[in-house]
Amino acid sequence: MRTRSLLALAGAAVALSLSAAVPASADDIPVLTTGSAGGTPVATGDVLNASLASGTAATLYSSATGTSGVSCASSAFTATVTDNPAAPGAATESLTAHTFGDCTANVVGVLGVTSITVDNVPYTTTVASDGTVTVTPAAGSVIQTTVKLRTLLGSISCVYQAPSLSGTASNADNSIAFAAQHFTKTSGSSLCFSNGYFTAKYAPVADTGQSGSPAVFVN
Repeated sequence: MRTRSLLALAGAAVALSLSAAVPASADDIPVLTTGSAGGTPVATGDVLNASLASGTAATLYSSATGTSGVSCASSAFTATVTDNPAAPGAATESLTAHTFGDCTANVVGVLGVTSITVDNVPYTTTVASDGTVTVTPAAGSVIQTTVKLRTLLGSISCVYQAPSLSGTASNADNSIAFAAQHFTKTSGSSLCFSNGYFTAKYAPVADTGQSGSPAVFVN
């Protein structure tokens, strides 16, 4: 009996030592965390905010490589986390607001920018473990932006639409960036350029649901 008891104790000790040596399963880490990669999980219902990265502008240019169009010195988005599964995977957010301010235009015949409004919100945003960000509208809808301009002919509204947007999330600066995302003009005068290419970088993305609004990482 004593020999069996000693063997049992030895076996338990070996099991405990092996258990301590094995790291936590990757299944324990969700796609979105704060503080660091693999840090504190972002909770469902948390609100994420981000403004333009320092020294950058949000632009809607008439071509993918040009500089003619509209540029905004301020922009921000707000999104609510609706699902944050284990990594690798894709977290889901509801983009409830996307704003633009301090905008100027360098288009012939345009005197200034009255406003830029993002319509048809909320949009669904997914953030995948590989950093791919996808923004899509509700079923049967489109992503739509209305740009109101002051022109030599008076005030005009230019409406631009896109089926979806693609961006990239980076842990290097906790950013989400969009590069030359194509919009098509669906209504507006001839002073409205026929195509719009949206570029912006937002950083840092912060979780306002946690104390101190820490930066968000993608796993």
